[in-house]
Amino acid sequence: MSDPKPGSPDSSRHGNGAKYMLLLLVGLLVGVVATVMAMRALDARRDHFPGSVMQVQQWHLAQLRGSVERNRCSAADSVPHLQTLRATGNDLEPAFPGLADDERFATHASQFRRTLDAALSRPPADCEALGVVVQDLGESCKGCHQDFRG
Repeated sequence: MSDPKPGSPDSSRHGNGAKYMLLLLVGLLVGVVATVMAMRALDARRDHFPGSVMQVQQWHLAQLRGSVERNRCSAADSVPHLQTLRATGNDLEPAFPGLADDERFATHASQFRRTLDAALSRPPADCEALGVVVQDLGESCKGCHQDFRG
């Protein structure tokens, strides 16, 4: 009676394959969850401040460029962005403490703040003047990025 009936499928052979497949899927799921948890733990240790400063500055500079393109260049439109850029300009050295003593970095940061100080002391009255400010800020950013981002 130990022989299965002829013509009936061997249930133990198919059952083991399903068990192994289920075990494989559970192992893959646990591996994915563990990998995500490890990546998040490593990311939580990273300092997000430098990237955040750069993103805020990039966004405000893009808003100023958009104002020039849309021909909306009044002081009411541009001054809030210039003020925020100036405030975040004060955070450049603290955001990049390893570069704070580098003379090139200090020069770029000072030029960035100097451009903003001039723009805030006499806010651009038209799109031509705002375009010059945006171009000067962009060149200041580009110079620093070329020197330090590679």
